[in-house]
Amino acid sequence: MSVLVRNHVKVSGRPDGKPLMFAHGFGCDQNMWRLVAPAFEDAYKVVLFDYVGAGHSDLSAYDPERYSSLHGYAQDVLDICHELDLTEVSFVGHSVSSLVGVLAANAEPDRFADLVLVGPSPRYIDDEGYVGGFSAQDIEELLESLDSNYLGWSSQMAPVIMGNPERPELGEELANSFCRTDPDIAQRFARVTFLSDNRADLDQCRTRALVLQCADDVIAPEAVGRYVHTALPGSELVLMRATGHCPNLSAPEETIAAIKAFL
Repeated sequence: MSVLVRNHVKVSGRPDGKPLMFAHGFGCDQNMWRLVAPAFEDAYKVVLFDYVGAGHSDLSAYDPERYSSLHGYAQDVLDICHELDLTEVSFVGHSVSSLVGVLAANAEPDRFADLVLVGPSPRYIDDEGYVGGFSAQDIEELLESLDSNYLGWSSQMAPVIMGNPERPELGEELANSFCRTDPDIAQRFARVTFLSDNRADLDQCRTRALVLQCADDVIAPEAVGRYVHTALPGSELVLMRATGHCPNLSAPEETIAAIKAFL
């Protein structure tokens, strides 16, 4: 099967432009970048895709063993880069995709020029000397709730993750995105995401990086963003005015401006 079909890859913008790849987070698909990606089409070759198991990807290609760690999702990114013969890639990853991008860049550092990490977290569970934002019990309860009633969990959690309660339509959009995701795959991806610990991978990363940290982000609080910035040698940190975990939807103009200033 073609990788471009498998991952529902869409290429737009300048054919001869520097590649700019946007990667979505948990429970989402490439549509989450619709308010951001077009702003770069005049200068870049823009690449959008869905991870296997998300959006309009080929669900039959989902392999529980391959996707039992974030390395499987990083391989999706690398497969697309190989298929399109992309080099000097600027990779923009939202949420868990931030760490997927780090893993891909660590695996093939010569292929990536820049990483833009939007709301990254290398570990969600608190540890000695590390604030992840959640206790182990918090995450276990979150996963149990997700397993027992995925649609109910989606409706309840999406507005919390999105923030911006004065704009309920944003939370509704995220909830709808969660609900469109295959529940079995979402449950597996949630465990891979929320039980991950990629702190050591940050130390190994030598790709130029920007960390975009939102205010009042319940999924990736400011302490985590500052940790990522400190752990990534030579990275830049931008504390955004945007609130919540999804500035690509809630504050696209600010997100676009921050990415353009960095690139």
